[in-house]
Amino acid sequence: MKFVTFNIRCDYGQDGENCFENRKPLILKKIAREQPDILCFQEVLPHVAQWLRENLADYCVIGCGRGERLDDEQMTVAFRRDRYNLIEMRTFWLSETPFVPASRYAEQSICPRATTEALLQEFSTGRVFRVLNTHLDHVGVGARKLGLTQILRHIDAAELFPGAPVILCGDFNAEPDGEELKVFDDFPGYVNAAEGVGITFHGYMKAAHPECIDYIYLRGGVKCGGVEKWTDAENGVYLSDHYPVCASLEWA
Repeated sequence: MKFVTFNIRCDYGQDGENCFENRKPLILKKIAREQPDILCFQEVLPHVAQWLRENLADYCVIGCGRGERLDDEQMTVAFRRDRYNLIEMRTFWLSETPFVPASRYAEQSICPRATTEALLQEFSTGRVFRVLNTHLDHVGVGARKLGLTQILRHIDAAELFPGAPVILCGDFNAEPDGEELKVFDDFPGYVNAAEGVGITFHGYMKAAHPECIDYIYLRGGVKCGGVEKWTDAENGVYLSDHYPVCASLEWA
């Protein structure tokens, strides 16, 4: 399974030569060349979600916005139609009221944060596994700790296929040595498949502080056979202000 987490950068017409309109051809060319099985996108605005649905014809593209009316940014999951069957899809907000759209923690920024969860079955093997795609708060360490703890507790409380392997990914807005990731100490069994991948947020090579903040965590009967970053650029135009992280996953 070729699995990718990809912060695609919210499109408000910004970024000059790296605006989304200029990045579109490079993104589609890279996906067509790599043929990933599952892509998890962050910062997907509604018109970008529509663009993904129109252009990724071989994929089922699911997700909804984090806003009160399900608009705004979404954490989109795209999976190959010919390889996987969707058993269950769920969106929940990182808050004390996870099923109230746009709800958030008091410690959080003004931005709601949500997680898209997909329970998938692989046609060829019949294996069922769980994918969760999230984008943690960009301001508060406390909010990130609360959000990540909530996600991990949510996984532990699963009623449908509770023992299914887990792939948890996204933009955590936290460095590998950050206090937030110590939350995993209380939830044993998770492995960071992106460990050692290096800088993932580069800001089109203009960021004052490049960071390693994009992750793929695994638990259960799935392991990583290798990981890389998509560092493609053409004439100064990058795939995004983050390097997508691609992991080759295998059933353990």
